[in-house]
Amino acid sequence: MVTELSAIRFDLEQELRRLIEELDQLRSNDNNYQEQQRASSINKTGEAVDAVTNLERRLVLEAHIKDSLDSVEQALQKISAGTYGICEDCGKPISPVRMEVVPHADRCIDCSIARLNRVYRLQYRENERN
Repeated sequence: MVTELSAIRFDLEQELRRLIEELDQLRSNDNNYQEQQRASSINKTGEAVDAVTNLERRLVLEAHIKDSLDSVEQALQKISAGTYGICEDCGKPISPVRMEVVPHADRCIDCSIARLNRVYRLQYRENERN
């Protein structure tokens, strides 16, 4: 088990580095794009729409990368704390198959599904109100 956790830690650390590099690259590309936009101001509506669309895509991608970074960091902390592979909601062990597929999983499949169902119900109710 110790050897297995060492391998998992190694893989998670590699994933952490990859995500940090991806986030840095995304931010670097955004800085280059902003400099280009300053050099040639946006005059046409189509270009403005493209700029907004690109910004929205970048923000969504950046948020996704940050969420992934948080999940990987939490998994590494759990390995150190000895709680890796334990569901945060029910406290039961997470299936080894799930942990193999999603090494940063923090919930068992049943609790993950229940959580998603709660979120979807809340979103549905909110949409019904509007």
